[in-house]
Amino acid sequence: MHRRRTLAVVLMIAGSAVIFFAILRALTPQPVANFSEPLVPTAAPRAISASRPTAIAQTARYQDTLWRGKARWGIGVAMGPVTRYDLAAFAFGWYLDWNAHRAPAQIAHAEFAQMVRVRGNALTPAREMLAEIARANPGSLWLIGNEPDVKWQDNVEPAMYARLYNAAYLAIKSADPRARVAIGGVTQPSPLRLRYLDRVLAEYQTQFGAPMPIDVWNVHNFILREERNSWGVEIPPGFADAHGVLYEVEDSANLDAFRAQIIAFRKWMAERGFQNRELIVSEYGIPMPEDYGFPPARVLNFLTGTFDFFFTATDPALGYPDDNFKLVQRWCWYSLDDTMYPTGRLFDPQTGKISDTGMGLQNFIARWMTK
Repeated sequence: MHRRRTLAVVLMIAGSAVIFFAILRALTPQPVANFSEPLVPTAAPRAISASRPTAIAQTARYQDTLWRGKARWGIGVAMGPVTRYDLAAFAFGWYLDWNAHRAPAQIAHAEFAQMVRVRGNALTPAREMLAEIARANPGSLWLIGNEPDVKWQDNVEPAMYARLYNAAYLAIKSADPRARVAIGGVTQPSPLRLRYLDRVLAEYQTQFGAPMPIDVWNVHNFILREERNSWGVEIPPGFADAHGVLYEVEDSANLDAFRAQIIAFRKWMAERGFQNRELIVSEYGIPMPEDYGFPPARVLNFLTGTFDFFFTATDPALGYPDDNFKLVQRWCWYSLDDTMYPTGRLFDPQTGKISDTGMGLQNFIARWMTK
């Protein structure tokens, strides 16, 4: 009997503990769900082409051009450190690593672009650290968010993005009025993603009673499928659409589609009064595996074709007036050394060896710079 009574007491205590921890878990904020990243198909398909928060007025445009005598082209550093590679022959004018740093690594003649992440409906780094970094790096370029339109990247609905952008803009500009703040790059300027940006602009106006202060416009220019529960870049958060543009795998290296998206984005900017803003393309490339039909020669042909386009594309009705109406002021290839999407990388991060694509780009830049 004593043993049974003891067992009953133990079971009662254990049951109470289970209930207690279940309640505690329910009251504890849980981390944001991590979505898998089905950017690439699993098999190669048939190739077919409350109260109103404080706002801040936009400061006068920082008159120094983004390039300031540096090269317009840059690189995304996925693994790093960037200093382990010999990059002199690439003559990069800027680089980024999808983070913000108080003391970013220095490479010759290249500017570091700071990035604030907005995943989980919060700023990373937080506002106090943003201000500290801004004071330590006056005049820096700041990108607010990385692909907020993609659920496995920053994954933020337009209303929340507008609120977070305002908080970041306030923190950065209060610490460094000369900072240049850019909107986060959506994955591609498709009609669906342009609707996402329209909502962001409208939400900012509604929440803060003023137009969204954007010093520099920023976009990514991938060519990926927009379809719910499919490969590619899915549907932006807050949208009920079943699909957008149904690109195929083969389109990832489609230069005509690449050029058309940039022209469409500049047209969208001009229609909304942003023609007099610089435009940067802070990420683009070919994420598809080599055995899906993207050997180094094809990747290099696409890469050099995009450089030719960026160097020469102008339009008096759409381009930036202070840059002889060029459509794009700066661009950044993906990537220097990624392991998840290695097709377009310039170096193997395991060996440090330059890739065929890297050698081809070096030679292209050398020829271009001697013209």
